[in-house]
Amino acid sequence: MSVNALFSRSRFTIVLLFLLINLGTFALLRVALLIKQLVDIDTPIYQIALAFLIGMAHDLAFFSYLLIPFVLYLLVLPNRIYQSKIHKIISFAVFIVCLYGLFFIELSEWTFWDEFGVRFNFIAVDYLIYTHEVVSNIIESYPLGWLLSGILAITAICFLLVRKTLSRTFNAEESFLSRLKITGVLLLLPVISYAAVDSTWYQFSTNTYLNELAANGPYQFFSAFRNNELDYRHFYKVGDDRQLSSMIKKQLGAEDTSGALYDIKRMIKPASEEKRLNVVLITVESLSADFLATFGNKENITPYMDEWFKEGLLFTNFYATGTRTIRGLESLTLSIPPTPGQAIVKRPDNGNLFSFGRVLQQKGYDTAFLYGGRGYFDNMNAFYSGNGYRIVDQTDFTPEEITFTNAWGVSDDIIFNRTIKEADQDFKNNKPFFFQIMTTSNHRPYTYPEGKIDLPSGSSRQGAVKYTDYAIHQFIEQAKTKPWFDNTVFVMVADHCAGSARKTELPVDEYHIPLFIYAPKHVPAIRNDIVSSQIDVAPTVLGFLNLNYESQFYGRDIMQMHKDEGRALVSNYQKLGLFKGNKLVYLSPQQKVDVIDDPLGAHKQLDMDAAASLVTENMAYYQSADYIWSHRLSRYQ
Repeated sequence: MSVNALFSRSRFTIVLLFLLINLGTFALLRVALLIKQLVDIDTPIYQIALAFLIGMAHDLAFFSYLLIPFVLYLLVLPNRIYQSKIHKIISFAVFIVCLYGLFFIELSEWTFWDEFGVRFNFIAVDYLIYTHEVVSNIIESYPLGWLLSGILAITAICFLLVRKTLSRTFNAEESFLSRLKITGVLLLLPVISYAAVDSTWYQFSTNTYLNELAANGPYQFFSAFRNNELDYRHFYKVGDDRQLSSMIKKQLGAEDTSGALYDIKRMIKPASEEKRLNVVLITVESLSADFLATFGNKENITPYMDEWFKEGLLFTNFYATGTRTIRGLESLTLSIPPTPGQAIVKRPDNGNLFSFGRVLQQKGYDTAFLYGGRGYFDNMNAFYSGNGYRIVDQTDFTPEEITFTNAWGVSDDIIFNRTIKEADQDFKNNKPFFFQIMTTSNHRPYTYPEGKIDLPSGSSRQGAVKYTDYAIHQFIEQAKTKPWFDNTVFVMVADHCAGSARKTELPVDEYHIPLFIYAPKHVPAIRNDIVSSQIDVAPTVLGFLNLNYESQFYGRDIMQMHKDEGRALVSNYQKLGLFKGNKLVYLSPQQKVDVIDDPLGAHKQLDMDAAASLVTENMAYYQSADYIWSHRLSRYQ
């Protein structure tokens, strides 16, 4: 049978035509991504071929779900209407829109990969929700007019190439029974896909980039949307609760007298008198350690910070717990392990939790969350206000204060200037303050006020980093002139690294961030190289205040830790890692456990038995955190 005869025999061949275009487009994108990441995909050629085969299976699975409404439409439409001229015109228009949508999605995937090194995931789901920031960011970052015009041109060319073939499908004359049989067969495809294609099926290799090649972006997007919060006990390897409860209590120094599962409450009783010091916690957007000369960078983009770090306490072996701002805020505020799925900042019913702010609120502090953007993004305002914080975000600035904005909010100098005003007011009212600041400038489109540094606005991330360095310098110099400066502890930490995509599943080096504590009259100018992470910030800072309080933190005061006790929790949305003793253990869905020796170097895979105690310790952290969250044990009301 000729191609012409095939396409004039059944109306359903329009589905076949669009399927072939989809498969070809998805394959071309994989080729482009393979070329882009070829240097990182050092695997045998057969594994690359396997990635393309698995990728095609995911493409078919996505298409099988997509075709359901179209197949049902083709089933019920009578021949007379289907073959009419007006229906043909409408069908052509819908086909063109679908083509444009397909090519637009592929361009979106390319830009998403360029930013994050992965296919669509939870981040893409979040970005779809916050359209104002995301659309503004895209407009400011890319030549959107040219790109959309290019997609339109490609759509037109593709349509002209298939128009005659498409037209032949409108000559088909089929009975309802014949259509029903074909519909039944086609609707088996999504059923088979649902049963056979798991959301983690594409993870067949130890090379993360190769796994991402095998995925399908739209399929992963809807999978991420569906799995917003994973059932820990269903997806992860679990241990005996009594054993793990005893272990985590011992790790945290909580007495096991009550016998209650995962009751980690314990009293922190410093020997010295409490200090009524202010705390300013600056969380810097995407400040990877490797941006700083202190950690080996040669670009001189952090001249102030590199000198500043000599005047206070720098933690050189410090790690982010996750890859998103809300993961960083979660760890810094709540001092808890990152449970799988969405961060607690984004979850419902996340108020009245034991937190950094809660400890200081009970001591009479004014606690405020200051953000240069609109705090509804990522649910930040709702989370912090629900936990007793006062909110200051972009909507609270006067027109006179807002001298520069971009898609993500005001520039860093503006949020720092507002912080000075807030501190002055609290000092005037004789009230100690705790301010958590979240910056925005080190984020695409990397724009900032002109004339502040020697790199042009919007040119590169290096410029954004250098501008942030400048803004922090100006802030500290201003603070030094204030009467409250000598009694204030300044903490600077990143929310996460600028990128976390590498060949390995959890690349520990891509979680390495700076933590710096500065208070000339209260904090020594030294370096600390104990392995630690964001969950340790709250108890460490409170340690310098000598506060007496009941703790539910998972973190520990790093200054009180022995070197062999150092550990860092690192994760993405599904993989839950513990880095300790130059080994990385991480849990994955489907009860998988991986052990990696020398994750910062040789990255050698080990048998689980080679680090059995570390595996159990990992399970104690994450299983207890899930239990505490699901049983509401961390609430104070």
